[in-house]
Amino acid sequence: MTVPLHHQMYGPDGAPTLVLLNSLGTTSAMWAAQLGALSEQFRVVVIDTRGHGKSPPAPEERTSIDDLGHDVLAVLTSLGIARAHLAGLSLGGMTAMWLAVHHPDRVDRLVLLSTSAHLPPEAMWRTRAAAVRADGLASIAEPVVARWLTTGLAARDPELVAELRAMFAGNDAESYAQCCEAIAELDLRSDLGRIAAPTLVIAAAQDLATPPEHGRVIADGIAGARLEIVPDAAHIATVEQAGAITRLLIEHLRGGATLAAGFATRRAVLGDDHVDRAIGTTTPLTAPFQEFVTRYAWGDVWSRPGLARRERSIATLAALVALGAEHEIAMHIRAAVTNGLSSDEIAEVLLHTALYAGLPRANRAFAIAQQVLAEDADEET
Repeated sequence: MTVPLHHQMYGPDGAPTLVLLNSLGTTSAMWAAQLGALSEQFRVVVIDTRGHGKSPPAPEERTSIDDLGHDVLAVLTSLGIARAHLAGLSLGGMTAMWLAVHHPDRVDRLVLLSTSAHLPPEAMWRTRAAAVRADGLASIAEPVVARWLTTGLAARDPELVAELRAMFAGNDAESYAQCCEAIAELDLRSDLGRIAAPTLVIAAAQDLATPPEHGRVIADGIAGARLEIVPDAAHIATVEQAGAITRLLIEHLRGGATLAAGFATRRAVLGDDHVDRAIGTTTPLTAPFQEFVTRYAWGDVWSRPGLARRERSIATLAALVALGAEHEIAMHIRAAVTNGLSSDEIAEVLLHTALYAGLPRANRAFAIAQQVLAEDADEET
């Protein structure tokens, strides 16, 4: 049974939708520092998990990650949102992963903060649930909130600590206990490979609740995912490193088209020598174009997880032959070899393209390919 979650919307109509999901024990207020910047570029929907903040409590005796995911889907459906970016921290990240696995058509880009696909020991979560049912949330507020911030920030800002404890204690105890039990049963590790959404994983260097190694497991399991470890932050990094988190969110959700990602992919596909030559010949006239190509061609499209680099090489060669772009063909013949295509497979690509692009262009492409492959073979001997 779904719960009609409390939600608020910010930002311009018609902008891409971004849904923000809170962590266990917090409310949507944990995103307060990000809202201003995010709502300038996105239609932001902030949601309180069941029993947290202003959302109604859990209606039954058991809550699962499936239930939390369906709660979010119900909000999206009620708002007429077919597809959205998702960002979730801790429990919110677990819910976002479940949605990306089971409803990939509803998820555009994904940001997973301070979270885990599997967070044992199970007994610890069940013990915590029992303690909350017996003595209320206030009874565990101090040790839980102590893990949300670094000791340095907690010592400098006791008022912030008090605010977070009040936020924590103000949630529904039974709903919190049920969410603890949902985490106890959680294991999404075998499902990570099913996530197709471009994913950014953010871990906090001093997070004791979900240490960075949990982020590495997620990033390793999702094709093309990128891991960023934020220094000087504990579990609720949106509060402690607000600026860094906002920057990472905007960077990824705007397309992930970064120069760093672009240079990494460009060098991996074309080789250091080629990229160094291109950089070395850059002039004030060509510099904006070089940055554009690196950021958007290599940092975004070539870095997307939807196709393997091998497949992208096949598509690129076919397009270049069709366009008669002879000055690009040699470079991408070499890239195709780097990406795993054999000489025979390159020949098949060119032969197949001849049917649709025309014999003269394919004939010239074969000549270029033969010359490039022969030169590379001579270099190897």
